[in-house]
Amino acid sequence: MKTETPRAYIQMSTGILTLYIQLPGCHSLKEKRAQIKPILARLHRNFNVSAAEIGLQDNWQEAVLACAVVGNERTYIQQILQKIIEFIQNNWPNIYISDQRIEIL
Repeated sequence: MKTETPRAYIQMSTGILTLYIQLPGCHSLKEKRAQIKPILARLHRNFNVSAAEIGLQDNWQEAVLACAVVGNERTYIQQILQKIIEFIQNNWPNIYISDQRIEIL
């Protein structure tokens, strides 16, 4: 006999990280996308998060990136999103994070 967990006991949280970044060495949209695409791929691969460029797509030297993660513990989600910030700062020193926001719903 299959037992199911009542829906009232299922807890889920969603974390969203929004990063405003500056890419001072970019002189075209092609260069910008060449820098951003590997970042998004590595975030997805290393942290199992959804990641995308969500703003300032037509600006050569600025971008808004977002990462989303779903989990059952808010502290775990907070830790993952903090690690993403550190990961970007450590692996892409030419990118400056001008603002960041973490939201956990």
